Amino acid sequence: MINDLWYKNAVIYCLSVETFMDANGDGIGDFQGLQRRLDYLSGLGVTAIWLMPFQTSPQRDDGYDIADYYNVDPRYGTLGDFVEFTHGAKQRGIRVLIDLVVNHTSDQHPWFQEARSDPDSFYRDWYIWSKKKPANADEGMVFPGVQKTTWTHDEKAKEYYFHRFYNFQPDLNTANPHVQAEILKIMGFWVQLGVSGFRMDAVPFVIAEKGADVTTPKPQYEMLRTFREFLQWRLGDSIILAEANVVPKENLK
Repeated sequence: MINDLWYKNAVIYCLSVETFMDANGDGIGDFQGLQRRLDYLSGLGVTAIWLMPFQTSPQRDDGYDIADYYNVDPRYGTLGDFVEFTHGAKQRGIRVLIDLVVNHTSDQHPWFQEARSDPDSFYRDWYIWSKKKPANADEGMVFPGVQKTTWTHDEKAKEYYFHRFYNFQPDLNTANPHVQAEILKIMGFWVQLGVSGFRMDAVPFVIAEKGADVTTPKPQYEMLRTFREFLQWRLGDSIILAEANVVPKENLK
């Protein structure tokens, strides 16, 4: 088996922990339940499991609104259960990929709570703010019809914040070096716990220029290079799979 090309021939099985297997009978799937089904998955010929978001979340958008990147949502178990699961998978030659949702956080995330509470907060510049509602606030919604705008006024901050998705999912200011460093730290953390790579959510938005004055956001491709180099340095044969919902000629870039 050629290790560095494992993902080329992998049989990837995507699952939501919540709906898979419930070990403690509370009606919600969990990591202990998933652990019990590893032999079954192995028997199917699965060589990689891709987990949909399972981190701490108010669950207003199927877990894509994350409130703590360094923990497992208590409904699915503990970090200990997660490590048991990745260890069990490794014993069976199954790799684990996880969703990496870093375009935005939940508005319940302590970073956002701190950012909105104090204009001088360290976290203020982790998000995108504007004193007045930008002219293009009613364009570029990911969920048109459901979502009225990409800029919402925050009572506490007394400013508008940018959100490409729902208004409870404020966008991270991914151009901020502190935010980029934090994204690397998040990846490093999960790699340490047995993960072989990430499916990165909403990549074109993660690397786009963000701000009230940006009319045609240019992609910052070097940001992806930074993520990629860091991950390769930490774990040689790890991968990032991009959710890049753009036209094919853009995809190549």
